[in-house]
Amino acid sequence: MAEIVGVRFKGAGKVYHFSPAGYYVKKGDKVIVETSRGLEMGSVVMSDKRTIDSENGEKPRTLKPIIRVASRDDIEKCKRNRQREKEIMVVFTKKIEEHNLLMKPIDIDCTFDGSKIVFYFTAESRVDFRELVKDLAGIYRTRIELRQIGVRDEAKMLGGLGICGRGFCCSSFLGEFQPVSIKMAKEQSLSLNPTKISGTCGRLMCCLKYEQDCYEELLKITPKIGAYVETAEGKGVVEDANILTGNLKVKLSKKDDSPAITVSKDKVKLLKDGQVRLSREEIAALKQLEQN
Repeated sequence: MAEIVGVRFKGAGKVYHFSPAGYYVKKGDKVIVETSRGLEMGSVVMSDKRTIDSENGEKPRTLKPIIRVASRDDIEKCKRNRQREKEIMVVFTKKIEEHNLLMKPIDIDCTFDGSKIVFYFTAESRVDFRELVKDLAGIYRTRIELRQIGVRDEAKMLGGLGICGRGFCCSSFLGEFQPVSIKMAKEQSLSLNPTKISGTCGRLMCCLKYEQDCYEELLKITPKIGAYVETAEGKGVVEDANILTGNLKVKLSKKDDSPAITVSKDKVKLLKDGQVRLSREEIAALKQLEQN
């Protein structure tokens, strides 16, 4: 049993674990910690006692300690850094234009101790920014890092409203991106129209993951489209299946000229189940939606 503290550096960023090192901290407190990028100030989001075992590969001795609880001066310094980032963004944008680089500036991140400035950008291909780095290093006299990010990371950093009318999940509460796939949309009987299942970032919506476990459980007990079943009126093939209600549309074999009947999954006997499959055409048309 070891006491750990969860610290987050961005509004909806990943949570990192640190040792409290004797400090009593509660949720919402600001703390100064050492990271791979140098000293950083973060917010405590978890202060419970947890057992760290070998299952997650993290042992107590690997945890870095909290250096100190942030003082008023530390908080003011962090605010100045945030203001400085806005000023640096203006210069970054201007320098990109001067060097005629095909890249879009997204965000600036100054470390708390000022030892490093990270410039985030997007680009459709690889960019030779060596001269740009030299130019920026000459201006700010500190370590400079340019990091190319994907469209999902861009959406997370910039934020915005999704088609549901709410703020992006990724910038609101998702610490890390959840794995989503076209198969999830297919299993949830959603239209495979890219505009229906993709977010503002142009990739599959993160919310496809939220109900996936439920659909997977229901699919285990619901005959799929193409399944051969026996009903009270005879045998037939499932033409449509509502996973949530359990209602099936079955085309009876002995009544080829009659419309399909609607019957509950509890009222049929499964003889041979179907499969949820993606055609090659669907995979080819939607493959880009799974890319980061």
